Amino acid sequence: MEKTSSDSLPLTVNSSEKHETVCIFGTGDFGRSLGLKMLQCGYSIVFGSRNPHMSSLLPSGAEVLSYSEAAQKSDIIIITVHREHYDFLTELIEVLNGKILVDVSNNLKINQYPESNAEYLAQLVPGARVVKAFNTISAWALQSGALDASRQVFVCGNDSKAKQRVIDIVRTLGLTPLDQGSLMAAKEIENYPLQLFPLWKFPFYLSAVLCAFLFFYCVIREVIYPYVHEKKDSTFRMAISIPNRVFPIAALTLLALVYLPGVIAAILQLYRGTKYRRFPDWLDHWMLCRKQLGLIALGFAFLHVIYTLVIPIRYYVRWRWRNMTITQATTKKENPFSTSTAWLNDSYISLGILGFFLFVLLGITSLPSVSNMVNWREFRFVQSKLGYLTLILCTAHTLVYGGKRFLNPSILRWYLPSAYVIALIIPCTVLVIKFILILPCIDRTLTRIRQGWERNSKSSKSALNGKTDI
Repeated sequence: MEKTSSDSLPLTVNSSEKHETVCIFGTGDFGRSLGLKMLQCGYSIVFGSRNPHMSSLLPSGAEVLSYSEAAQKSDIIIITVHREHYDFLTELIEVLNGKILVDVSNNLKINQYPESNAEYLAQLVPGARVVKAFNTISAWALQSGALDASRQVFVCGNDSKAKQRVIDIVRTLGLTPLDQGSLMAAKEIENYPLQLFPLWKFPFYLSAVLCAFLFFYCVIREVIYPYVHEKKDSTFRMAISIPNRVFPIAALTLLALVYLPGVIAAILQLYRGTKYRRFPDWLDHWMLCRKQLGLIALGFAFLHVIYTLVIPIRYYVRWRWRNMTITQATTKKENPFSTSTAWLNDSYISLGILGFFLFVLLGITSLPSVSNMVNWREFRFVQSKLGYLTLILCTAHTLVYGGKRFLNPSILRWYLPSAYVIALIIPCTVLVIKFILILPCIDRTLTRIRQGWERNSKSSKSALNGKTDI
């Protein structure tokens, strides 16, 4: 369906036009919510229940009958009961013969059964035409009004006419039907609502491991080392000082990891001399998670900004300033102004502000509501060209922050360098390799490969049948 058609549909279609009668088996939360929505859209609804006289809380205007009586009222029957209770349908095989059965069920875990619930229903009632639909819509969304992604209804079925009738119902309800093909797609559709942030798992785990490593690394340098050598208690640093080192390093490292897979992919294409070969699975998954990595990196950058803003109100900082003022007053000495230090400090802050601004811009343009308003070339310019500029500014921000201390042996503690030195390893590696890849002699070859040229032309015929790298 075209994008404009889904946006033009109202969420609830109130119409005085009377549509066909639809039967709903089951009087639970979802069945009642779906029945109410369909009544509002002009459908006649008849509920099928095992205890029709005891059913309550049903929408006004709906009829309640036994399963057998309700099935005779309509040729479209929506099954809103769990798979475990499908056995009663075997007693209605003759009544359900030739009717459209809409399976809306979900499971408790992914791949809970060998076959999908819809395929199991089709085997249970072989004379019916089974269509999978509505399983991605919740009862709450039907009651409160489904928006954006929750408006999408995946539909699949082997009978094209039956599937089209269900799609028409979905459209009438103000939802967005997405035809997924035959009933073989039902298993994937049923697994979809059970997925818990599938593309976020790797970024979350990676971020957690990275933060844990950096935190303990800083604790060793700034808490354990002073205690061992000077018997100095610096545990208070674990509240603000150490997190304010961990968060910017994590943000910069994750931002570099957003662009590292693209660099690795380019090297692989140059090495293979073709784009008609699959990337390794780990690289494919990594590239799919780049948006999530970038958004988590942006979150760490926000935390760094907030922690930096609270530095002046910290007790430790105020104590040092008071002591410094008193010392200067009693000794009648003041620290001379250093122009070079002022330049370094202002440059460090300025680079950080500019880098954070572009970082936020990258995050905003990755939002669906924004990215849908730009064409592919504009989106690629922001995410690629401005993305690398963001990486350069943030890396420069860290370099200027370190200043001359990078080469000073006094910063080593147990031969461990400062944490910001570690933060530069991956970003500098990515930037150096990217600089090499954009050299005219290399970029020209890479562009030809991505346009279909192959170093070994004999393999072109077989490669056309495989999956491309882009």
